[in-house]
Amino acid sequence: QQEILSLVMRVYCEDQLMDDLVGDRRTAYVTYVPSAINDANKCKEDLEVQNMEPSGHRKRSFEALVNFLVDGMNEGDYDIQGPVLKPLQSLFNKMFIRRGQTSVSIVGDMTRATLLIKDEENLRGVVSRIEELFPRIYGEQFDGPDKIGVDMFLHQVFKMKKIPGSDIIPYRFKPNSSQKERMGKGEASLYYNF
Repeated sequence: QQEILSLVMRVYCEDQLMDDLVGDRRTAYVTYVPSAINDANKCKEDLEVQNMEPSGHRKRSFEALVNFLVDGMNEGDYDIQGPVLKPLQSLFNKMFIRRGQTSVSIVGDMTRATLLIKDEENLRGVVSRIEELFPRIYGEQFDGPDKIGVDMFLHQVFKMKKIPGSDIIPYRFKPNSSQKERMGKGEASLYYNF
Protein backbone atom coordinates (compact mmCIF):
# COMPACT_ATOMS: atom_id res chain seq x y z
CA GLN A 1 0.00 0.00 0.00
CA GLN A 2 2.82 2.35 0.89
CA GLU A 3 4.59 1.65 -2.39
CA ILE A 4 1.39 2.23 -4.37
CA LEU A 5 0.68 5.50 -2.62
CA SER A 6 4.26 6.65 -3.11
CA LEU A 7 4.14 5.72 -6.79
CA VAL A 8 0.80 7.43 -7.43
CA MET A 9 1.74 10.61 -5.58
CA ARG A 10 5.17 10.89 -7.18
CA VAL A 11 3.81 10.36 -10.69
CA TYR A 12 1.11 12.95 -10.00
CA CYS A 13 3.56 15.50 -8.57
CA GLU A 14 6.08 15.01 -11.34
CA ASP A 15 3.34 15.26 -13.92
CA GLN A 16 2.32 18.60 -12.43
CA LEU A 17 5.89 19.82 -12.92
CA MET A 18 6.03 18.77 -16.57
CA ASP A 19 4.65 22.13 -17.67
CA ASP A 20 7.74 23.76 -16.18
CA LEU A 21 10.09 21.77 -18.39
CA VAL A 22 11.42 23.52 -21.46
CA GLY A 23 12.24 21.85 -24.76
CA ASP A 24 15.35 22.45 -26.82
CA ARG A 25 15.71 25.24 -29.40
CA ARG A 26 14.26 23.19 -32.24
CA THR A 27 11.08 22.10 -30.51
CA ALA A 28 9.00 22.86 -27.45
CA TYR A 29 8.34 19.12 -27.02
CA VAL A 30 10.02 17.46 -24.02
CA THR A 31 10.52 13.71 -23.80
CA TYR A 32 9.56 12.87 -20.26
CA VAL A 33 8.79 9.78 -18.18
CA PRO A 34 8.07 10.17 -14.45
CA SER A 35 10.94 8.64 -12.48
CA ALA A 36 8.44 7.03 -10.10
CA ILE A 37 7.74 4.45 -12.82
CA ASN A 38 11.03 2.88 -11.73
CA ASP A 39 9.29 1.86 -8.48
CA ALA A 40 6.42 0.05 -10.19
CA ASN A 41 8.20 -3.31 -10.08
CA LYS A 42 8.69 -3.10 -6.30
CA CYS A 43 5.02 -2.14 -6.01
CA LYS A 44 3.99 -5.22 -7.92
CA GLU A 45 6.23 -7.51 -5.86
CA ASP A 46 4.79 -6.21 -2.58
CA LEU A 47 1.25 -6.74 -3.86
CA GLU A 48 1.99 -10.30 -4.96
CA VAL A 49 3.43 -11.35 -1.60
CA GLN A 50 0.94 -9.13 0.28
CA ASN A 51 3.74 -7.44 2.21
CA MET A 52 2.12 -5.16 4.78
CA GLU A 53 5.06 -4.75 7.16
CA PRO A 54 7.59 -1.94 7.27
CA SER A 55 10.93 -2.71 5.66
CA GLY A 56 13.73 -4.27 7.69
CA HIS A 57 15.58 -0.96 7.56
CA ARG A 58 12.63 0.92 9.05
CA LYS A 59 12.21 -1.70 11.79
CA ARG A 60 15.90 -1.45 12.72
CA SER A 61 15.63 2.35 12.74
CA PHE A 62 12.70 2.23 15.15
CA GLU A 63 14.57 -0.26 17.37
CA ALA A 64 17.59 2.07 17.52
CA LEU A 65 15.32 5.00 18.35
CA VAL A 66 13.49 3.12 21.11
CA ASN A 67 16.79 1.90 22.58
CA PHE A 68 17.94 5.52 22.77
CA LEU A 69 14.69 6.71 24.36
CA VAL A 70 14.46 3.98 27.02
CA ASP A 71 18.16 3.90 27.92
CA GLY A 72 18.44 3.30 31.67
CA MET A 73 14.91 1.88 32.05
CA ASN A 74 13.92 -1.71 32.76
CA GLU A 75 11.81 -3.61 30.22
CA GLY A 76 8.76 -3.45 32.50
CA ASP A 77 8.95 0.36 32.58
CA TYR A 78 7.68 0.77 29.02
CA ASP A 79 5.74 -0.88 26.22
CA ILE A 80 6.21 -0.46 22.47
CA GLN A 81 3.48 -0.85 19.86
CA GLY A 82 4.67 -1.04 16.27
CA PRO A 83 6.23 -0.04 14.04
CA VAL A 84 3.30 -0.37 11.66
CA LEU A 85 2.44 1.05 8.26
CA LYS A 86 -0.36 3.56 8.33
CA PRO A 87 -3.33 2.18 6.35
CA LEU A 88 -3.60 3.45 2.79
CA GLN A 89 -7.18 4.67 3.33
CA SER A 90 -6.04 6.78 6.26
CA LEU A 91 -3.35 8.42 4.13
CA PHE A 92 -5.83 9.21 1.34
CA ASN A 93 -8.25 10.64 3.91
CA LYS A 94 -5.50 12.88 5.22
CA MET A 95 -4.69 14.09 1.73
CA PHE A 96 -8.13 14.65 0.26
CA ILE A 97 -10.90 14.78 2.85
CA ARG A 98 -9.87 17.24 5.57
CA ARG A 99 -11.82 20.49 5.25
CA GLY A 100 -9.96 23.66 4.47
CA GLN A 101 -6.75 21.78 3.81
CA THR A 102 -4.52 23.36 1.20
CA SER A 103 -1.35 21.28 1.62
CA VAL A 104 -0.27 18.04 3.25
CA SER A 105 2.87 16.13 4.15
CA ILE A 106 2.59 12.37 4.52
CA VAL A 107 6.29 11.49 4.77
CA GLY A 108 6.31 11.35 8.56
CA ASP A 109 3.08 9.36 8.63
CA MET A 110 4.08 6.33 6.57
CA THR A 111 5.40 4.26 9.48
CA ARG A 112 4.67 4.94 13.12
CA ALA A 113 5.05 3.39 16.55
CA THR A 114 3.81 4.21 20.03
CA LEU A 115 6.09 4.13 23.05
CA LEU A 116 4.17 3.96 26.34
CA ILE A 117 6.28 4.93 29.35
CA LYS A 118 4.50 3.75 32.47
CA ASP A 119 5.99 6.21 34.98
CA GLU A 120 5.79 10.00 34.65
CA GLU A 121 9.27 10.43 36.13
CA ASN A 122 10.76 8.21 33.39
CA LEU A 123 8.82 10.21 30.79
CA ARG A 124 10.30 13.45 32.14
CA GLY A 125 13.75 11.83 31.85
CA VAL A 126 13.15 11.01 28.18
CA VAL A 127 11.86 14.53 27.47
CA SER A 128 14.89 16.05 29.21
CA ARG A 129 17.30 13.86 27.22
CA ILE A 130 15.70 14.88 23.91
CA GLU A 131 15.65 18.58 24.86
CA GLU A 132 19.29 18.43 25.98
CA LEU A 133 20.65 16.58 22.93
CA PHE A 134 18.37 18.18 20.32
CA PRO A 135 17.40 21.67 21.55
CA ARG A 136 16.64 22.95 18.02
CA ILE A 137 13.82 20.50 17.36
CA TYR A 138 11.73 21.12 20.48
CA GLY A 139 8.66 23.16 19.57
CA GLU A 140 10.26 24.66 16.45
CA GLN A 141 8.86 24.37 12.93
CA PHE A 142 11.09 22.39 10.59
CA ASP A 143 11.37 24.21 7.26
CA GLY A 144 11.06 21.81 4.35
CA PRO A 145 12.39 22.17 0.79
CA ASP A 146 9.18 23.87 -0.32
CA LYS A 147 10.00 26.80 2.00
CA ILE A 148 13.80 27.12 1.82
CA GLY A 149 14.71 25.31 -1.40
CA VAL A 150 16.21 21.85 -1.90
CA ASP A 151 19.87 22.95 -1.69
CA MET A 152 19.48 24.80 1.62
CA PHE A 153 17.24 22.03 2.97
CA LEU A 154 19.86 19.34 2.27
CA HIS A 155 22.60 21.45 3.85
CA GLN A 156 20.39 22.02 6.89
CA VAL A 157 19.68 18.28 7.26
CA PHE A 158 23.38 17.44 6.83
CA LYS A 159 24.26 19.65 9.81
CA MET A 160 21.56 18.22 12.11
CA LYS A 161 22.50 15.90 14.96
CA LYS A 162 21.78 12.18 14.75
CA ILE A 163 20.49 9.80 17.39
CA PRO A 164 23.70 8.41 18.98
CA GLY A 165 24.84 5.20 17.28
CA SER A 166 22.49 5.56 14.31
CA ASP A 167 21.79 7.51 11.13
CA ILE A 168 18.42 8.75 12.43
CA ILE A 169 17.98 12.53 12.24
CA PRO A 170 15.16 13.73 14.50
CA TYR A 171 13.58 16.93 13.21
CA ARG A 172 10.59 17.62 15.47
CA PHE A 173 9.59 17.02 19.08
CA LYS A 174 6.46 18.62 20.50
CA PRO A 175 3.55 18.00 22.83
CA ASN A 176 0.57 16.44 21.06
CA SER A 177 -2.26 18.89 20.39
CA SER A 178 -4.49 16.82 22.70
CA GLN A 179 -2.43 18.17 25.63
CA LYS A 180 -3.35 21.86 25.18
CA GLU A 181 -5.94 21.92 27.96
CA ARG A 182 -3.58 20.16 30.38
CA MET A 183 -0.70 22.50 29.53
CA GLY A 184 -3.04 25.50 29.81
CA LYS A 185 -3.44 24.57 33.50
CA GLY A 186 0.35 24.65 33.91
CA GLU A 187 0.68 20.84 33.90
CA ALA A 188 3.33 19.06 31.84
CA SER A 189 2.33 17.17 28.70
CA LEU A 190 1.98 13.40 28.92
CA TYR A 191 1.83 12.81 25.16
CA TYR A 192 4.46 13.86 22.62
CA ASN A 193 5.07 13.54 18.89
CA PHE A 194 8.69 12.77 18.01
